[in-house]
Amino acid sequence: MSERGAAGRAGGPPGVAMKLTLLTRAYCHLCDEMEDALRPLAAARGIPVVVLDVDADPALEAAYGDLVPVLFAGEPGSGAELCHYRIDQARVEQALTPSPGPGD
Repeated sequence: MSERGAAGRAGGPPGVAMKLTLLTRAYCHLCDEMEDALRPLAAARGIPVVVLDVDADPALEAAYGDLVPVLFAGEPGSGAELCHYRIDQARVEQALTPSPGPGD
């Protein structure tokens, strides 16, 4: 998928490709479940999923350690939090659906 095709989702600026960021930790069954549910949704739309270990970054651990797994459209801190603990499939699908542009 082109950057143009991935732009404009989840409030992203035009011309910037969408990505999802999933904060996880080792030995977290909810993290595994969310990643397993997320991968086919993202793959079907050509959206990359970046998985970060929350315990590898003290700032992320302090901010989100009690909420993992946490899914963001974009980067943690600057992107939109889509869900935590369990996948909110409707919200994720809405974030991955291109918004109509001018003239569409």
